[in-house]
Amino acid sequence: MSQQSIPLLTITRTLSGTVAPNRFVTAAGAQAGADANAIGVSRQGGNSGDTNSIDAIGTTIIETGAAVNDGDTLKSDASGRAITWATSGAKAAIALQAATAAGQFIEALLLPNA
Repeated sequence: MSQQSIPLLTITRTLSGTVAPNRFVTAAGAQAGADANAIGVSRQGGNSGDTNSIDAIGTTIIETGAAVNDGDTLKSDASGRAITWATSGAKAAIALQAATAAGQFIEALLLPNA
């Protein structure tokens, strides 16, 4: 899978909990849960109180929580990984690559969500 990305805006957030790398992150600085709104995707992991770089606009590398198709609209699963949006939850990104299973890393286009 790809390890390229074109982040246009990367912000720094103080984390409010443990965050794994390449996961959706909330405005509160926590790893996103299922269907959660996200401000972006973590570039590296960290613990509560750490500062972390969050890709907020542009493309990013995200870990998948299941198989996804190129072009799928993505949302967060319970672990902040990208899964295909079906009918509910915040639309957080669009897959720019396919993944055949959970645990793969793909490039995704970030979407503003609220």
